[in-house]
Amino acid sequence: MVDSIYRFKTNSLEIATIEQNKACTLAAIDIGTNSVHMVVVKIDPKLATFTIIAREKDTVRLGDYNPKTGNLTEEAMVRAIAALQRCRELAVSFKVDRIVAVATSATREAPNGQAFLDRIQYELGLAVDLISGAEEARRIYLGVLSGMDFNDRSHLIMDIGGGSTELVLADSQETRYLSSTKVGAVRLSKQLIATDPISNAEFQYLRSYIRGMLERPVENIRTHLKFNEKPYLVGTSGTIQTLAMMNIMAKQGVEPNSLNGYQISRQEVKDWLKRLSGMNYQERFETPGISDRRAEIILAGTLILHELMDLLSLDTVMVCERSLREGIIVDWMLTHGLIEDRLRYQSEIRERNVYKIANKYQVELEYSQRIANFAISIFDRTRGHLHRWDNQARELLWAAAILHNCGVYISHSSHHKHSYYLIRNAELLGYTEVELELIANIARYHRKSKPKKRHENYIKLPTKEYQSMVNQLSAILRLAVALDRRQIGAVKTVGCDYDSFKRELSLYIYPALANDDCALELWNLDYKKGVFEEEFNLKILARLEKLG
Repeated sequence: MVDSIYRFKTNSLEIATIEQNKACTLAAIDIGTNSVHMVVVKIDPKLATFTIIAREKDTVRLGDYNPKTGNLTEEAMVRAIAALQRCRELAVSFKVDRIVAVATSATREAPNGQAFLDRIQYELGLAVDLISGAEEARRIYLGVLSGMDFNDRSHLIMDIGGGSTELVLADSQETRYLSSTKVGAVRLSKQLIATDPISNAEFQYLRSYIRGMLERPVENIRTHLKFNEKPYLVGTSGTIQTLAMMNIMAKQGVEPNSLNGYQISRQEVKDWLKRLSGMNYQERFETPGISDRRAEIILAGTLILHELMDLLSLDTVMVCERSLREGIIVDWMLTHGLIEDRLRYQSEIRERNVYKIANKYQVELEYSQRIANFAISIFDRTRGHLHRWDNQARELLWAAAILHNCGVYISHSSHHKHSYYLIRNAELLGYTEVELELIANIARYHRKSKPKKRHENYIKLPTKEYQSMVNQLSAILRLAVALDRRQIGAVKTVGCDYDSFKRELSLYIYPALANDDCALELWNLDYKKGVFEEEFNLKILARLEKLG
C-alpha cells in the first residue's frame, strides 16, 4: 500500500510516494494564537511509534487582532509566515517525507483567516488545515495518549492556549467529552488586563469572567463522570509547563531534564497566582523559569488553571509535554493504517516505548526478554512470601530487565552505570519521573555494588519505600541475570519454593536441553546470590531439574 506525500520544490509541491511499511520522517506544525510550533519525528511503522528528532517554536502573537474588524493584523501574519518559513526550511533539512500543518483558534475566528491560509499556500507552498475546537481537543487527546498511561483511570486533559482552552474527559477506553472554550491566555490578557500590576477590580472581573465561561464545560464534565469518580488532571500547555518550571526553579534552583509527569498542587497554583497578581511585567520576567513573552500572559493562564481546579475540586495537575503536535502525528498514523487499534495503542504505551529505547541502544532483545521472563517469574512466585509489591512494581521490574544492558551501547566497562544514565535521560513515555528514576536504579544495580547511601542516584529517591523497592527488585534482577550466564538460553524456566521456617528459598532450574548440566549458570548463581540473600535474610538453594 502506498500513500501520497509532499516533497518541496521551490514554492510548489512535487508528488512522491512512500511505502506504508517503511520508516518515514514527518513534520507537524501547529499555528496557534500565541505561537507557531513544529515537531519533526521519525516514524517506525513496525512498532507503531515515533521518535522526536527536532522541535521548533516561535512566539508570533497571531492573536493580536485588529480591534475594529477582528482581522489578523498584517504584522502578525508577517511574523507567522516568517516563522513558518523557518519551520519549512528546518523540515527540508531533515528530508521529511511530509509536513502536516493545522491552524487553530486565532485563524478560526478571524474574518480573514482563510485568506491568511491561502497566502501561506501561495508564498510557502504549504497546505494548512483549519481545525475546529472539538477537533483540536481530540488531537490533543491523541497526543497525550501517545505519551501517558491512563492506568484504567479517568483523566481530564487541559490545554490552555492563547485563544482558547481545550478540555477532554477521557479514560483508557474512549473520550467521553470534548470542549473548546474561548478563554485563552493571550485573548484575556489583551482584552481584560490594562493595569500592571493588575488592579484588584480587574483581577476580580477577570476571575468572574473565567468562571462564567468555564461553568458550562465544567457542568458537562460532571454529567459525564461516574458516581464518586474524580478524574486526574493533566496539563499540556505552555502556561502549565511554565508554572511547573517556575515551581521547580523556586524549590531546586536548577532546570529539570524533563517536565513530563511533574505534579503541581492546587495550593501551589494558588500561591503562584497570589504572587503573580502582585507583580508587574518586569518582576514576572525576572522570575526564574519564565520567558519574556510568557511573562506577558502568565497571570491570565494561571487564573484559568486555578479556576478549573477550584470548580472541580481537583488537588493536583500533572504535566504532559505531548499535546497537539504529537496528536497530529498520531492522527496521521491512524488514518494511514500505521495504528490499527487505538485501544491497543493506548494499552501498550509503556511496552512500545521500552522496546523503542531498547532498539535505539542496540539491546539484544532475545537475551533481555529471557532475563525479563526469569525476573518476573521469581517476582510472581515470591510475592506474598518475600515481598508485597504490586503490579506497578512488576511493570517497572520488567522494563528494567529489558533495558538493564543498554549501557553496553556506550561501553562494556561500568555498563550498569551507563544504563542508569541512558534510561534516566531517554524519552521513555508512559512513565512518571519517579517511575523513570526507579527503572534506572533497578537496572543500575543488576551487577557490581548493591545500593548504598553514598550513591547520589539512590539517595535522591523521594521515599524510603522507593529505596526498598530498588533494593528488592534489583536483587531479583541479579538472580535473573545470573541464570543466563552464557547468554544462549541454557535455562528454560525457573521455579521457586520458600520455606519460611528454615528461611530457605529453593530455586529449581529447568535446562533447555536435557544433556546440559548448566554448570556455569549454577556457579554464577551461587556467586551472585549474596545480595539477594542479604536483602531478604534467607539462604538460596539451587538445583537442576530434569525435563519431563
